[in-house]
Amino acid sequence: MSSVRLSTTSYVVLGMIALRGPSTPYDLKRAVGRSVGFFWSFPHAQLYSEPKRLEEAGLLDLHEEQHGRRRKLYTITEAGQTALRAWLKEPVNAHFELRDIAEIKLFFNELVEPADVAKLAVDQIHQHEQRIAVYEDMRRRYSDIDAVSNRMVTLELGLGMERAALDFWRGVAAQVERGEFPDSRARDHKRRKTSRRRST
Repeated sequence: MSSVRLSTTSYVVLGMIALRGPSTPYDLKRAVGRSVGFFWSFPHAQLYSEPKRLEEAGLLDLHEEQHGRRRKLYTITEAGQTALRAWLKEPVNAHFELRDIAEIKLFFNELVEPADVAKLAVDQIHQHEQRIAVYEDMRRRYSDIDAVSNRMVTLELGLGMERAALDFWRGVAAQVERGEFPDSRARDHKRRKTSRRRST
């Protein structure tokens, strides 16, 4: 095995193949899109390039079909299993990371009107309600299937986060309705008064 540098994407690929068995890059793309992709985002193009790199490192084996669609099927090697298990046992020292464009926009709410904040909140409420519906459907469909039930544990964290976000954005919408986000004229007036005080 070479000393190739492994990324989180590398371990996702190894883990998916370890769980699924022989897989094509397209199989990996579909499997990730229905599972890990909900909480770990990366370019899907990596799922087409990474297996080849891992095969060259001795962590995956490649079998190319000689007839038909001539698919490239990857399986995990013993070295790949060893590397994957070692990574799974490592402590996680990285803090939970949240990357939310809507939250960035909300932070700059003073630069827009309350109606804009209300629209942002309504859009987010709709999106989180949709994602909760997707997660609840997944739980209904897969939780009783023995082959995948253990993997569903991460879904509970996803549901908890989505419900917390939904409650938050509903609260923002209620704040707008109560007039807690003043319009730009009121804010400009307040800034001018503060500026005058500082200059005297």
